[in-house]
Amino acid sequence: MKVVVTGAKGQLGQDVMKQLQAQNHEAFGTDRDDLDITNEADVLKFISDVKPDVILHCAAYTNVDAAEADRETAYQVNAVGTENMAKAAKAVDAKILYISTDYVFDGTATEPYEVEQPTKPLGVYGETKFAGEEFLKKHVEKYFIVRTAWVFGIGGNNFVKTMIRLGEERGEVGVVHDQVGSPTYTVDLASFMLELMKTDKFGTYHATNGGVCSWYEFAVEVFKQAGMSQVKVSPLTTDQFPRPAKRPAYSVLSKQKMEEAGFTPLRDWKEALAAYLAETK
Repeated sequence: MKVVVTGAKGQLGQDVMKQLQAQNHEAFGTDRDDLDITNEADVLKFISDVKPDVILHCAAYTNVDAAEADRETAYQVNAVGTENMAKAAKAVDAKILYISTDYVFDGTATEPYEVEQPTKPLGVYGETKFAGEEFLKKHVEKYFIVRTAWVFGIGGNNFVKTMIRLGEERGEVGVVHDQVGSPTYTVDLASFMLELMKTDKFGTYHATNGGVCSWYEFAVEVFKQAGMSQVKVSPLTTDQFPRPAKRPAYSVLSKQKMEEAGFTPLRDWKEALAAYLAETK
């Protein structure tokens, strides 16, 4: 298949590109240096020239805190950029897969969010990513929306790298214990994306690794698996660690839709973490 990947130099995009190439797909990776997704004319021209079978739209404005002060840029990238990609996909009759986020929910649930549950973003990042979902639905029928959470991979900055760095520098860290979710390894997410794109099972999916933990529990496991058990991890409340953007307290996503459609569930997050740490060595 001929596949365009946006955000190809990002944490997820890098793994998507690797797997496409490993499976002998014709992969065209773009990043902000070579394609401005907020420019409709440029996007339409690029996609009409390539004529892909599938667009894997990984590009996003993901700095959750910065988005609060820079709504316009976040909206241009996450909403308008996605609308441009959707229009371009429609013009060449390509399938499009858009990566969305647990931040479309407000985090007040007590059991995993199902795909069709009402959305209620807490801040600019979630609002703009959800606007992207809506634009996709408006312009194309052949779409996949994949909401994910707590992403970590070898190709970018992430929680695991930050913990290891801080653990080495300070010997102790404080981590919030009252925000709960499911970590997601980019290798596993990319694998699901490739499995999904080969089908016509269009619609919205939730995809994270299996299992549930708090950020505190995630950190403890990182140090345990990295052989750094001497690092002291102190549990903090969200109130003790104020940030510009509100975080969902509970962002566990139900994978029921994925499983009902017959897709391979992603492995448990602890197994995924072990694979990631092995990859970084």
